Amino acid sequence: MGKKQLWMIIAALVFINCLTVAFFLTRVNEVNGLAANDEAVATVGKKEISRQAWLNELEAKYGKDVLKEMVNQKVIEEMAAKYNIKVSDQDVGREYRILQTTYNTFSQKNHQNETKWKEQIRSSLLLEEILTKDVSVSNRELKRYYTKNKNLFSVPAAYHLSHIVVKTKKEAETAAKELAHGSSFSAMAMERSLEEFSANEGGDIGYISEGDESFPKQYITAAKKLKTKAVSKPIKVKEGYALLKLDGKISGKSYSYNEVKDQIRRQIALEQMKTPASASILWDEAKVNWFYGDKDPN
Repeated sequence: MGKKQLWMIIAALVFINCLTVAFFLTRVNEVNGLAANDEAVATVGKKEISRQAWLNELEAKYGKDVLKEMVNQKVIEEMAAKYNIKVSDQDVGREYRILQTTYNTFSQKNHQNETKWKEQIRSSLLLEEILTKDVSVSNRELKRYYTKNKNLFSVPAAYHLSHIVVKTKKEAETAAKELAHGSSFSAMAMERSLEEFSANEGGDIGYISEGDESFPKQYITAAKKLKTKAVSKPIKVKEGYALLKLDGKISGKSYSYNEVKDQIRRQIALEQMKTPASASILWDEAKVNWFYGDKDPN
């Protein structure tokens, strides 16, 4: 599996984990400030669902996974300190850039959590460094890998777009005039766009790049001509007509061998491992004891 495809999977898993952890812990923190947990969080007719019953259900379904995620984070921090392993801001920034340009649901809402995303990336890179710290790969092998897989270290130009899709050209032209007179693109997308998924996000479809098959080819063509925050003329699409807004752009970049040789060493070493790259491998060394008691956290 290529590095880009791998990061798409990692991004999706990290996002889901973040949501789960945030949801569960937020509710627990709310309860810590309450005198009693029998407050009703919902009623069905005359029957109530208490806050405590709700939290018990959350713990039963997500508690172990959330705790494991927290333990793994602490394990990575402990082992990184033990072996004096660090990850540069440049490495984190490069992976974040790749994440933005290859994960096209990386919307403005997610982008606003840039710090949290970079923390997750740093943690993942630290884990890779810890697990592969004793692996030596020759310069010849590193350079051969780089030459063979240069496409993995080239980030294409990516355009952060929002769109409004309507049925007819007349509707699109009317919408364009309203936008030109100051109407909110986001509000209009939520109100009028036929594409429901993005409409719920104010029309935001995240970053797309050349060759992205998730959206019409005309989108990239139009995006290249737009200035940031500008709106396109109506574009004919399968569902009708679309208006595009360019929210931002990331320029393309090809990384040199020296910039990615450490990443390549980790990649080769990880491919040679017979077990998944998981912090769980380090639990014994970190002397982990946890609420669930079992030795195998999986």
